[in-house]
Amino acid sequence: MFKRKLYESLLKWKKESAGSSALLIEGARRVGKSTIAEEFAKREYASYVLIDFSLANDAFKQTFLDTRNDLESFFLYLSAEYGVSLKRRKSLIIFDEVQLFPKAREFVKHLVADGRYDYLETGSLVSIKENVKDILIPSEEESARMGPMDFEEFLWAMGEEALASAIRASFENFRAMPDSLHRKAMRLWREYMLVGGMPQAVAAYAGGRSLAAADRAKGLVLKLYRDDIEKHGGMAAKRIKAVFDAIPGQLSKHEKKLVYTQVSKGSRARDFMTAFAWLREAATVNLCTLSDDPSLGLALSEDDATVKCYMADTGLLASMAFSSNEREMPAVYRQVLMGDANVNEGMLAENAVAQQLVASGHDLHFYSQTSKDAGGRMEIDFLIVRPFADAAMKPRVSPVEVKSGKRFPTASLDKFCAKFGKRVGTEFLIYPKSLDGDRKRMRLPLYMAHLL
Repeated sequence: MFKRKLYESLLKWKKESAGSSALLIEGARRVGKSTIAEEFAKREYASYVLIDFSLANDAFKQTFLDTRNDLESFFLYLSAEYGVSLKRRKSLIIFDEVQLFPKAREFVKHLVADGRYDYLETGSLVSIKENVKDILIPSEEESARMGPMDFEEFLWAMGEEALASAIRASFENFRAMPDSLHRKAMRLWREYMLVGGMPQAVAAYAGGRSLAAADRAKGLVLKLYRDDIEKHGGMAAKRIKAVFDAIPGQLSKHEKKLVYTQVSKGSRARDFMTAFAWLREAATVNLCTLSDDPSLGLALSEDDATVKCYMADTGLLASMAFSSNEREMPAVYRQVLMGDANVNEGMLAENAVAQQLVASGHDLHFYSQTSKDAGGRMEIDFLIVRPFADAAMKPRVSPVEVKSGKRFPTASLDKFCAKFGKRVGTEFLIYPKSLDGDRKRMRLPLYMAHLL
């Protein structure tokens, strides 16, 4: 199993909960939820039972329901069915793919109250209507989000733990890395933009550095996502698929806000609210909303009708954008690896930075100001809230601009700071060069985005 940051969260839950709550690991399909749950069970418990509801037959589900009111019989049945000896306060029971059997999720309330064992659940699309109707969501259920690997986890998977540590130390000490390490980190960052953080794609790539193998793995994931839309999208399936398929085209434009009429002629923002909600719940996209009056409460001034829609995994975006013609794919990927200006690397870089920010726990917001006068126009790619040294570490709004080319204009940053003054904290320019600047305006290499 690849090293994942969520593992520390599982350890914290086990220690602090001490059996008083269950933990639901949510996330998109194929991000590694089941794998980390079982690995955690093997390492941290004397024994465990993993109930995979994608494999459970009707007879098992009926027995599950029949024994809910008799916990002694329920636990005896599980022990016999799975050949596992359950030990009080030393065993873990995992409900895997719990969205496929919502009644098991409802049952968690009584299992936690019983207190004999610990409980993990894993699921995708756990909150869409068909998966929560007719059940009572247990208040004893905590949740943790799991996404694709961030860049640091990718480095770990590639056997580059030392480089990952060097990058972190460089950021924390605000000291640029030696040129040789910077070049190596940038090369791996470009690989990450193409491979992404889906565990199957990373595993396929790590074995022999084959982008074609990684692309095949990503193709299977994309097919799965499209099948899920058809199966679970209901009446909105056509519109959900239209938004999903339009993402590469929208992000390839200079103006990355989603233009509804380009997705579907005559459409308006409200026509797409259901599609956005579904894709957000499926965790296949990261939505970035306009904050038209940035302050510490970025969500208070958000315009949820004005959005940028990023793929949750940049490797999947690369496959969607570049893999339509298999014969050309290696050449296009090679151009990205070399930083060729003829390839729209900006689309991948901005999406990858969005992925890092989400992995670090940030909600995505941006700022945009339109004007007939060019001097009055500005757009800030992302807004985040961070402690600011010049304000006694009180939180301030930090604008984040992403640049991938050879020019790094800062006009929008300058205008933003002039307009919002004391609301603004550290400004970040994320670009391909080495760390530079000062504590007020930090120029960070792209491979440090996960540290914000």
